[in-house]
Amino acid sequence: MAQKVEPIDILVTLNQHYLKPVSVMLVSLFEHNPQQHFRIWLIHEEIPMADLQQLQALVNHYQQEFTAVKVDGEQWRQAPTEDRYPIEMYFRLLCGELLPQQLKRVLYLDPDILVLNSVVPLWQLDLGESTFAAATHTGMTNLVTDLNKLRLGTDHAYFNSGVMLIDLQRARQLVHFADIQDVIATKSEYLLLPDQDLLNYLYGREIKEIPEEIWNYDARKYAVYFTRSLGENDLHWIMSQTVFLHFCGQPKPWEARHDNRFTALYANYQQLTARLLARLS
Repeated sequence: MAQKVEPIDILVTLNQHYLKPVSVMLVSLFEHNPQQHFRIWLIHEEIPMADLQQLQALVNHYQQEFTAVKVDGEQWRQAPTEDRYPIEMYFRLLCGELLPQQLKRVLYLDPDILVLNSVVPLWQLDLGESTFAAATHTGMTNLVTDLNKLRLGTDHAYFNSGVMLIDLQRARQLVHFADIQDVIATKSEYLLLPDQDLLNYLYGREIKEIPEEIWNYDARKYAVYFTRSLGENDLHWIMSQTVFLHFCGQPKPWEARHDNRFTALYANYQQLTARLLARLS
């Protein structure tokens, strides 16, 4: 396969329970970006080697690069209210420290995402003076954003952390574990979505907003997007324009009780991935 000169660095941070979903996400990424060169970075604490090798085989099948970064989670366990804050949350926020210093930027993706179109425009986005690029999920009104501003005491939009373009050089100067610890220790009762709240509270002013309909489409809210766009953002528009279809909230699309207009689309990629993994095993 002909490779582009510049690779796109993709970051995922997860535990063993999300290996199947992240495999589906990666298959959709590769299938819809067939000429692109990707380097996949997985930061984890204790995923078994056999599972990592299966994911490695999947990435190799698409002639892409894969690196697992194993982190000693002991230092993170000193954080207060640990049971509410999974270890992987810190890996995502502090990825500048954990990834190789020569990496200049990375695109973080949640595992509960389908990639439907080219990621190149976001990868090439000029961040200007911002450290991150992310989308908001506003609904028909700004009520949720206004409530989050009140809850967290912020004066900016409330951003979803499931898709983030990160300037690693700026993040290494900005994001510090001690600051995160301090917020958890002093404002824990106000944090409902831990890593997302921390991102917004500490770094919200460092985030460049990107259109959610393209870069972080909430799969639960088809009716909202359709109505807000006066009928333009129908299924045909989504398949041709949306890049990241994000299955936010519960239930997840790999669960039997998930049933909306995007369930079958996810099931298609899920079956494709399962067949591929069976051949590679």
